Amino acid sequence: MEQLMKFGEVARHFRETKLSGLKPPQEFFDHRQLSRPKDLNEATSRITYNTRHFSGNYLLVIAILAVYAMLTNPLLLISLAFLAGGFAAINKFAPEPMQVGNHVITQKSLYIALFVIGLPLLYLGSPVSTFFWLVGSSAILILGHACLMEPGVESEYAGIEGV
Repeated sequence: MEQLMKFGEVARHFRETKLSGLKPPQEFFDHRQLSRPKDLNEATSRITYNTRHFSGNYLLVIAILAVYAMLTNPLLLISLAFLAGGFAAINKFAPEPMQVGNHVITQKSLYIALFVIGLPLLYLGSPVSTFFWLVGSSAILILGHACLMEPGVESEYAGIEGV
């Protein structure tokens, strides 16, 4: 119960800090602000500004790509669910050793059995290639969007402080 409360606080803090900065789709997908940068310095400044300005939207893009990657790789989804469910079941139902026939089954032996079955299953699900696909695809989408979007007028006045 305590962990659930802590997760709720972390989720609330995440929502207040990151997701409160979501820009509306009309601003994020504004095709009138698309243009090719003149040189590398302009591209770098656009990337710097836009990654700060659209950070919540980019986080949402990464989350959508991660969900897509999990849904299109069912073996990875099954293996992660098997491992997470196994951990939860062992912690909930077998905290003390049990006597089954002539054998004593401890929590340690259950974890070993879970790893012997779950890790090869996880290996077949190819989590490393899925992770690198997620990194590559999100980097291409985010850097491409950040490089092509012109900063708004408010970026010109960002360095000027009010008197």
